[in-house]
Amino acid sequence: MDFSGWEKLSLLDYDKHIASSLFVAGCDFICPYCHNKSLVLHPENAPKIAWDSILSYFQKRKGMIEGICISGGEPTLMPDLLPKIKALKELGYEIKLDTNGSRPKVLKEVIDSRLINYVAMDIKNSPSRYGETIGIPSFSPEPVEESVKLLLKGDIDFEFRTTLMEEYHDEKAMKEIREWIKGAPRYFLQRYIDNENCIVGGFHFAPKEKAEHYLSLFDGYVKEAKLRGYD
Repeated sequence: MDFSGWEKLSLLDYDKHIASSLFVAGCDFICPYCHNKSLVLHPENAPKIAWDSILSYFQKRKGMIEGICISGGEPTLMPDLLPKIKALKELGYEIKLDTNGSRPKVLKEVIDSRLINYVAMDIKNSPSRYGETIGIPSFSPEPVEESVKLLLKGDIDFEFRTTLMEEYHDEKAMKEIREWIKGAPRYFLQRYIDNENCIVGGFHFAPKEKAEHYLSLFDGYVKEAKLRGYD
């Protein structure tokens, strides 16, 4: 697998870092609200960015860019993810991995390598509504639950995050999620943005007042809970 998307400069993808984001084509989820429709539905048609050009770029940007975010699609599907992370790490960058948590064995391997600095893992919904939310009704959330436990018991810095939509999330779901991720260092509730790049789209973001109420439910359950994208 190759990287198929690249945002060369981002102030949003890696908090407190001037970053660059690389995107993998292909995902094992089909979340209808996903913004990367082309990467998820038609990875075979996605452009391929030459690895040599990526390395050359980052060699020249040392001291200007602080971190690299590896996202997707789902990056843990990339067979050579670890050697590519190693090559970027050896250039002196901090590395953030975005993941849906569906491949806990790969996630553990990457964490155990000590080559990444931060993990951002999506919590799509409560376990009882997971399949519905990711577009695969028969999906069992057990691999995601394993990844949650891995992060909670480990020593790598991380966050959990949920993109809020009126159609998928309610107070009951939030209360189930808070029990699931209890003890996490940080949790973000993100504002959904509908656009033409969504796989299905047409959903509605939770109003800020409701999002703030959901956020209050996590008091005492996670160390830090914040809204993202509601400013």
